[in-house]
Amino acid sequence: MTTLLKNGKVVNVFINTLQEANVLLDDSGTILGVGDYQEADTIVDCAGKILSPAFIDGHIHIESTMMTPLELAKVCMVHGTSAIVADPHEIANVAGLNGIRYMLEASEFLPMKVYFTLPSCVPATPLDESGATLLARDLEPFYSNSRVLGLAEVMNYPGVLRGEPKVLEKISSALAHGKVVNGHAPLLRGKDLDAYLSKGINDDHECSTFPEAKERIEKGQWVMIREGTSAHNLEGLIGLFEEPYCYRCLLVTDDKHPKDLLENGHIDAIIRKAVRLGEDPIIGIRMASLQAAQCFGLKGVGAIAPGYQGDILVLNSLEDVDVKDVYLHGRLVVKDKQALPFFARRENEWSRRALMDTIHIEKTRPEDFLVPKRPLPARIIDIIPGELLTNVLLQPLDFSKGNGIDVKNDILKVAVVERHRKTGHVGVGFIHGIGLKRGAIASSCSHDSHNVVAIGTSERDIAFAVNCVKKMGGGFIAVDSGHVLAELPLPLGGLLSEEKAEVLASQNEAVRKASQVLGAPKTIEPFMLMAFMSLSVIPHLKITTLGLVDVDRQALVPLYVED
Repeated sequence: MTTLLKNGKVVNVFINTLQEANVLLDDSGTILGVGDYQEADTIVDCAGKILSPAFIDGHIHIESTMMTPLELAKVCMVHGTSAIVADPHEIANVAGLNGIRYMLEASEFLPMKVYFTLPSCVPATPLDESGATLLARDLEPFYSNSRVLGLAEVMNYPGVLRGEPKVLEKISSALAHGKVVNGHAPLLRGKDLDAYLSKGINDDHECSTFPEAKERIEKGQWVMIREGTSAHNLEGLIGLFEEPYCYRCLLVTDDKHPKDLLENGHIDAIIRKAVRLGEDPIIGIRMASLQAAQCFGLKGVGAIAPGYQGDILVLNSLEDVDVKDVYLHGRLVVKDKQALPFFARRENEWSRRALMDTIHIEKTRPEDFLVPKRPLPARIIDIIPGELLTNVLLQPLDFSKGNGIDVKNDILKVAVVERHRKTGHVGVGFIHGIGLKRGAIASSCSHDSHNVVAIGTSERDIAFAVNCVKKMGGGFIAVDSGHVLAELPLPLGGLLSEEKAEVLASQNEAVRKASQVLGAPKTIEPFMLMAFMSLSVIPHLKITTLGLVDVDRQALVPLYVED
């Protein structure tokens, strides 16, 4: 059986043009030809439409969407995504190898192809406490899986530069299996960058400025242009859409919440934004298809050409990237913007059960979040809008009305509570840029070890919020004066929900609006920002269960700056 997509204009990503041509597919999903074909068993009239290769997200964490792979596939396919490359290091930091097995099982046999890179940083650094430790030998068996494409973002770049054996063993193992190695080294430049790349690092998604990305490309790296829910790097990297840099880039979301996905889209949303900024949509499509495939060494995908896989989008408009129909492997999976029913095998129940009941903490008390009173400047985490980077704000704390919290000047308390092994460790610090005027927010999603993180205007509300997260088995919560304003339960590893995407988006919106009621500005996504405050590999100042971390020095530092 053959299918002919007739009378449309084809996006040719090899020469960056639109061509009037018909596309012939066979029943195995292979493109037989692109040209003046007229006959087929099924003919679909695409007059007035654009035929584009489907999109590939080169770097995403499924856990950050809070959806199971099945629900995520339903959402992403409608927006033209044929494949994602997922890094399961979130679930692996909670449940180790069981987390990876769950992701592989739950993503099998979906119309949208789910590839994986194996987590390189479980834990991310020795400055945090995770639920598991994975070494190179633990990852080895997974490389035989055809959907495993490489080693995920090597976030411990200081470890690479220091030549730490455990880090280098993971890189060497991936390369020995013919796999790619993803990078994660924000702000690394010059000779340090050379040393990092010399180990075989293929790409990076942490660039935030054009000069930084330009140096990466000139030294042979692929640059992933990230536009997620909190990290918005497209505008700062828009110069990469020009030659010659545009040929070494791909588009990724990294971390994106369900409401954002449903309302704004996936990779299609990044291309639309680039068009609004004056760039050519065909260049964006090429980055999101052919170049994503090239980055990971995928053959026969990412273009509309003879012998390529029939992953094709029917667009109402090129500039709007308005997806009407989607063909994956030559089969119609989205018609008139609606996903068609498909069969998906459920993951192994044992694998699912291994992710339940993962919040192991004792009941917290307000006094657990007190800091000593000192007449010295304190290190305060200062959020940079639209970035995951933070600055360091140095100023004395105000103890006139409490234990250092100064709501008027937006100096709030931030805490990270260890939740995997009942160590009782609690890191306490201060943060500027969240804007709460009362109450607290808390979550079991805190990169990458996913301990329970909270930000609040009082120790009482922080303790109450953390205890509520424990009670519901993980998730997001917003509280005020001992009352729950909104919650989003995430019972699978404290990271995922089995609810439908629409239900999750509604809960996502509810906790976001509740945070705004508490004072957070509408211009930020406080839960996503809060999740990254404990990631000890993104400069400059972060906090883990062990305390404040100077990321540049990869060292724990005290709250107060001694004379």
